[in-house]
Amino acid sequence: MARPEERLEKAVRAAEQALIEFEIAVETFRVEVENFSRLHERKLGPLYLRIEELDALIAEAKAARTGDPEDIRLAEEARARVLPIPGVEELLNGWMDGHGLFPEAAAMLTDQAVRPPQRVRPSEEARRLYRELARKAHPDLAQEETERQRREEFITRVNAAYALGDVQLLGELAEEWAAGPVLAEPEPSPADELYARLEWLTQRKELLTMVAKELEDGAIAGMLRLAPDDPDGLLDEVAARLRTDIEERERELAGLRAQE
Repeated sequence: MARPEERLEKAVRAAEQALIEFEIAVETFRVEVENFSRLHERKLGPLYLRIEELDALIAEAKAARTGDPEDIRLAEEARARVLPIPGVEELLNGWMDGHGLFPEAAAMLTDQAVRPPQRVRPSEEARRLYRELARKAHPDLAQEETERQRREEFITRVNAAYALGDVQLLGELAEEWAAGPVLAEPEPSPADELYARLEWLTQRKELLTMVAKELEDGAIAGMLRLAPDDPDGLLDEVAARLRTDIEERERELAGLRAQE
């Protein structure tokens, strides 16, 4: 005869697995968005800055030629839109953190080759290893607090390796987990504990849903949706259009300066 808590236990286990799969999906999407945002800034940021600078120079050249108050106002507004020269703290932003210089910054200062930006998505092998590790070692599968802490520390390392797309490190982590302690199956929980856990799983799912929505509503995710199969190619297309815009503005500026 089945125990009274059996159906509830099955519901909790199903909810745990569903939550883990959802967390894997959200984390995968978060990594894609962050990597794409980084690539967007590196590839397109300087081009946008150049366009803003050229717009300011063109407006200033027109104002200097006409002396019209409206042209002067437009020139001042265009110049105000150009990012100011950063201070020391802003200069260090993106170059170093509490652990020192980022590898890219160190390479530039020592005349070494700069590591190219990572692709938007980790490789298929990295994604496979990440999913397997997340399903096996997820903290939500632990009942004891000590085991939960062990899993949380391990998953933190897994997430960091996945964010870097480091297949070798993910493989090493998989071996480490496989060689870890074999834990006994947890004893069946009383009904009240099962209900409490089911409620916690529901709350966790709601929180992740909010995180996923925030990511999906962002501008970077919107660009990703335009070219889900080749986001890197989309950046190259946008960069090409921006370079064309820059060339047109440079010609316009040269023409204005030739009239001075």
